[in-house]
Order: sequence, then structure tokens, then C-alpha cells
Amino acid sequence: MGLIPRKTLPPQPPSAMLRFLYTTLFGRVLLKPLTMPFVSKAAGILMDSRLSALFVKSFIEKNGIDMSDYEKRKFFSFNDFFTRSVLPEKRPIAHAPSVLISPCDAKLSAYIITDKSVFSIKDSSYSVADLLSDAAMAKRYSGGYCLIFRLAVDDYHRYCYFDGGRAEAVRHIGGEFHTVQPIALRHCDIYKRNTRECTVLLTENFGTAVQVEVGAMMVGRICNNGASVFRRGEEKGRFEFGGSTIVLLLEHNSAQIDREILRNTENGLETVVKMGEAIGRKA
Repeated sequence: MGLIPRKTLPPQPPSAMLRFLYTTLFGRVLLKPLTMPFVSKAAGILMDSRLSALFVKSFIEKNGIDMSDYEKRKFFSFNDFFTRSVLPEKRPIAHAPSVLISPCDAKLSAYIITDKSVFSIKDSSYSVADLLSDAAMAKRYSGGYCLIFRLAVDDYHRYCYFDGGRAEAVRHIGGEFHTVQPIALRHCDIYKRNTRECTVLLTENFGTAVQVEVGAMMVGRICNNGASVFRRGEEKGRFEFGGSTIVLLLEHNSAQIDREILRNTENGLETVVKMGEAIGRKA
């Protein structure tokens, strides 16, 4: 790992609309209803309609999506397109037991969780207890890793299990739907306030991990398949329309993250990763 430099992304400037919503008084007044669950639910209904299929072609062109990675078929709604399935050969899964894989296509940042069970993003500290809404569980991950996979609208929005094992518990935590763009991190505690689903995973090679799917602005649904026993690379679920985030918590001494990824995070860069590729190894 690390012999071939990975693609990285510097901090992306926010759009004029997001700057307005998050940095001005009037914008924050408008932001409040936009982050409410009923707005994302309404957007989801629209994106399920046949009329929404008219947006697909322009979306592909605007975001430069390479459709050769995906099954070729007609899409009946925008969400049908947004949750399209990738061709298996385009996302090969690294099956060696010692290899830690990415559960999704994303922009990855990796943080060490301190003794106080916090991790720092964009000069803001976040409590693992707040993320999980469970202080006792949070203590288990002190000294471990917090891996944050940020999915942009042009990413593949299905995700897999990063190892084989079984699910111990699944919990839905209701909340709001702020954007997961970096500008939101500076103005609100999105990992505490956004709607999310937490799954405790008893894995074969990486101890007891927690995977948290975080909903974002205009994401109508987090759709998990709910398997109690799973295999590495098996689909865990999908996000419907919008950007979104997966947070993976790993126990101390369960894994060693690729040093290049850690170095990129220290330098304020996100590392571009694909579902199934190696991002670390068993400790």
C-alpha cells in the first residue's frame, strides 16, 4: 500500500448558496426549515417520480459521471438512477483477511480518537458519545480510528460490509439533514444533529466496529438491508438522493490505516477511495 500515490482533494470552496445559508443571518433563518426531515422526505417523493427521470441526462453531464462503470439500462426515476448498481468487475473486493477495505466510493479522512473519545474535523472537536448517542459505547473506541467517508453526489451511493461477521445491534437516531459539505462543519455539529443509523458489527478480523450512516440535506432515505450475518463485500445498503457520509469506528489496535491516508488528513486533504479497495491492514 502507498506505493502508487492516491488521488487527493483539497478543501473545496462552498457554493454561493451554501455560503449564504450558513454564514448570513437571513440564510440561517431559511436554513432551519430546509434541514427538517419533512423537506428531505418531500424531495425523496419527487425523486421517486417518473418525471424526475428527465433530470438524469443533465446530471450525468454536469458531474462528469463515467457511466461505463454501471449496468446499462433505462432509469425510471432520478432515484432509480442515483442508486444504480455498479458492474462487479469495476469494484473488485480485496478479500485477504488482513486487508481493511473501504465500504464505499468516497472522499476519506482518518482521525485518531483521543482518550476523551473525541475526534477533530476542520478545527472542531466532535464527541464519539454524541455521534453514537451512547457514552458507554464511546469509551470502547478511545485510541482507535474514526474514518469519515464523505460521498458526493457523483459517487456510487451503495455501500458494502468491510469484513465478514454479524450485526449485534442497529439503532436509528432521528435528527436534521444538514449538508455534509465542509462549510457546515464550521457552523453546526452535523455528526450530533443529523439523522443517522448506527450498526454494531462483530467482525471476523477487525474486532467490534461501529458503522454509522449519516443522512444529509435532501437525502430522503438511508436504506439498510438489515442482514444479521454478512460477508465481506456484501451490500449493506444505499443512500437515496443527495450527498451523505459513512463514519466507521475501529477499536484501538484493531487496524493500521494506510500512512498516506493519515498524512493526507493531517495536511487537510481528503483521499479519494473506491468501494472494496485496501485502505489499511489488520494490526
